Amino acid sequence: MGDESIWAAEAAECAGDQDAYWEYHDYLFSHQNGENQGAFSKDNLKSFAADLELDTEAFNTCLDSGKYTDFVNEQTNIARGLGVQSTPTFAVNGQAVIGAQSFDTFKQQIDTLLAP
Repeated sequence: MGDESIWAAEAAECAGDQDAYWEYHDYLFSHQNGENQGAFSKDNLKSFAADLELDTEAFNTCLDSGKYTDFVNEQTNIARGLGVQSTPTFAVNGQAVIGAQSFDTFKQQIDTLLAP
């Protein structure tokens, strides 16, 4: 995961401090253009917060302070431990399901886990 992905994850957590995690999350997805292409620079992430009318002073302080750096790094390490190397990847009871899968694929995996 590149620096911009890490910064974007931290920024989303900072938006969450203002109850805007999912709104910010959706904004990130609608403004991405490839990893480490500049879309998620810290300046852009701060601009996104302003676009969403968040308290930019609080948001910028949160992002600049690295408040969520350890949390994001921990989550990244957990994902890597599960074998996550790309998106989308899902965890079903600690097992990685890699790639865009059908409902039936998930159902089969869950049914197998629930079987006696």
